Amino acid sequence: MKSSERLAIGELAQRFGLATHVLRHWESIGLLQPARRADGQRSYGAADLERVALILMGKEAGFTLGKLRALLSTPSPMDHRDLLRRHIEELEQRISQAQAAKELIEHALACPHSFAECRHARDQIASRIPPS
Repeated sequence: MKSSERLAIGELAQRFGLATHVLRHWESIGLLQPARRADGQRSYGAADLERVALILMGKEAGFTLGKLRALLSTPSPMDHRDLLRRHIEELEQRISQAQAAKELIEHALACPHSFAECRHARDQIASRIPPS
């Protein structure tokens, strides 16, 4: 894309495989700030393409739109190290939970016993029952 080339909202949405309402929503919450043409229509340039790519990367990394708004509110996401550190902790917890779930499923696939007869399954179920 040439630096002087501009895209309409539909063109930008199509380029990223998004619905136009997604871009409008991101604009309404302050993630995007497109220029406006004389007729009032949104006009997106190279910087907007980079911004959309950053938003999508952030979503893939598990950030909420609110956290992305905070991260992208300054020139560098590194200005928000505390938010990034907390997100790493959240990711580590989710990874741990996913690993435990994977191990449970692998055990279930390999175990010759039913849930009612499997000591491991019984222990896992018991550990999920809150005390009285």
